[in-house]
Amino acid sequence: MAQAGEQPNKETLAVRRADGESRSLAASLPRLMLEARRIANNVTHGLHGRRRAGAGENFWQYRRFVSGEPATSVDWRRSARDDHLYVRELEWEAAHTVWLWPDRSASMAYASKGVRDSKLERALIVTFALAELLVAGGERVGIPGLMNPTSSTNVIDKMAQAILHDTTARDSLPPSFVPSSLAEIVVLSDFWSPIADIRAMLAGLSASGAHGSLVQVVDPSEESFPFAGRVEFVEPEGGGTITAGRAETWATDYVALVAAHRDAIRIETGKLDWMFSTHTTSRSAAELLLFLHAGMTTAKGVERGVKAGLGA
Repeated sequence: MAQAGEQPNKETLAVRRADGESRSLAASLPRLMLEARRIANNVTHGLHGRRRAGAGENFWQYRRFVSGEPATSVDWRRSARDDHLYVRELEWEAAHTVWLWPDRSASMAYASKGVRDSKLERALIVTFALAELLVAGGERVGIPGLMNPTSSTNVIDKMAQAILHDTTARDSLPPSFVPSSLAEIVVLSDFWSPIADIRAMLAGLSASGAHGSLVQVVDPSEESFPFAGRVEFVEPEGGGTITAGRAETWATDYVALVAAHRDAIRIETGKLDWMFSTHTTSRSAAELLLFLHAGMTTAKGVERGVKAGLGA
């Protein structure tokens, strides 16, 4: 502890900041959980579980072995026929896994004046509600690096507890892991990460053949850049600041840069037949939930997803 009259060091400040953030999140989670359950209940009627390829007893297909998978998954008899390793995939008869990643990095805490939910709150609400719907439909849901897949009926409580007790760095993008080729991945983030990082993430997650959706969650002010006069902008994750003497003169260039960044993400997801969409927090959380769930339920066989979008 710093003595009276001394300035607290960086570590002490970091601990205080982390404590404040965790308490704030803990205080808001009950509201987010209730909101998620309400939204999920409103759209549950008429929605059904899916039947598709996955873990079961009947043979489905062979696929190439991916580095990082356990050696026990290799079908050695099939692999002996040529120079490649193969994994024997089976037909889905129970449930497959959907990995959900709500970005909890510092930039997600932002909310402009008059907006009810921060980007973080909206990402958590939709993540919780989607998990509830998927489990009700017979799926297993997990959070990469944080919560193993589960089909528990109290999935929202499990997710909330996992998030509250997470002591790792709050990264914008999900950690590197090898999902099943039949898994689905939903990443909710503001995606202000460099395009090289997003490209690397996509390459890693899609290497096994898994399919996914990227949803860019943004605040309305990040869309229209409504700033004027002298404004100091603070980068929440890097700690840097930049001051605009006449912020309104930056609007055109800002909008163009955002559009270029989104086009770059769209190109990368398009190469993999992944989906990319945007969602503004001034819009309905239920709208995004329905969109994501519909994209999953309209899949045919192993041909996953329908390309559609919310916003730009």
